Amino acid sequence: MRKNLSVYTIAAAYIGTVVGAGFATGQEVLQFFGFFGKWGIAGAALSALVFMFYGVIILDLGHRLQAKSYLPIIQEFAGKRLSQLIDYIILFFLFGMVVTMNAGSGAIFTEQFHLPAVWGSLLMAVLTFTTVILGVRRVIRTISFIAPLLITTVILVSLWTVFKNPQGFISNLDWSNFRGAAVPFWPAAAILYGSYNLVLAIPVLAPLGALADQKNIKLGAIFGGLGLGIGVLSITIAILCKVPEIARTEVPMIVVARGVSSFFPVVYSLVLFAEVYTTAAASLYGFTSRLSVEGTNGFLFVSGAATIASVLLARVGFSNLVGTLFPLVGIAGLLLLGTLTYGYLKPRISISPRH
Repeated sequence: MRKNLSVYTIAAAYIGTVVGAGFATGQEVLQFFGFFGKWGIAGAALSALVFMFYGVIILDLGHRLQAKSYLPIIQEFAGKRLSQLIDYIILFFLFGMVVTMNAGSGAIFTEQFHLPAVWGSLLMAVLTFTTVILGVRRVIRTISFIAPLLITTVILVSLWTVFKNPQGFISNLDWSNFRGAAVPFWPAAAILYGSYNLVLAIPVLAPLGALADQKNIKLGAIFGGLGLGIGVLSITIAILCKVPEIARTEVPMIVVARGVSSFFPVVYSLVLFAEVYTTAAASLYGFTSRLSVEGTNGFLFVSGAATIASVLLARVGFSNLVGTLFPLVGIAGLLLLGTLTYGYLKPRISISPRH
């Protein structure tokens, strides 16, 4: 990558890193926001603030330390033992994300094409494994293209859904199902949502900060976080137009897309599959490269073993993985947020001179 990355590139990379695991399918937004009704809209706004604030922090620390990975950041401010724990959390989530994305691709095949979920999981696994072996740079280049495309698609689908059913949206604002939510308190759900997504984002954002100047870092993080917030808000609104019947689906946004036209769900499914693919490939590469050296037999073995294991574990089901894995990682990720906050504020806290 070149030096002095533009605001657009930083924002697009931020969005592209999060979007596959954050809200592309709609299942994540349903469990963390949609089940809260009108309070889910407030939660979406809170998540945007979390994304903007910690996006600035991660990029700033990456720039300050000239980090080539997330490790220097957590080692600098968390100490040896805590940094190891956070590292294990990130590593665990990267593998868990590969499993979840394989399950998500299986859900797409089932929801849209009425094919066995294992077909989608196997196709995603083959594409992901092949990409990691050939090099992840090709995936990174597609992020800045796919992310704005998906955000635009999500916003258009949501606007069209509200336009066709404004009364349904208004009446469903008072609907809620706290039992179905990932956690039963909307502010906690919003923070945990931001937390688990930031665990996924830090392996990309930390080295990105070393490649941009201070001004672009702040603007890129703000616009990236704002874009993510708008995406979450748009899907929350679209979901509220279709509850409660949509609450039982694996990929809610495909169901929403069916209301646009007969062919549009196919288009959205392809865009969604591409975004799930980029997230899966980036996660598998991050997991494998942390445990082995690229280009070695060990790298091939780890990536192959992780791919096979992820396909087997994907049979647990997409919605089950989202409802179980993401909240757990979100809670554990609070350690990461605490470390980032401390690292960001430490040089800014001035000690009053003695008189």
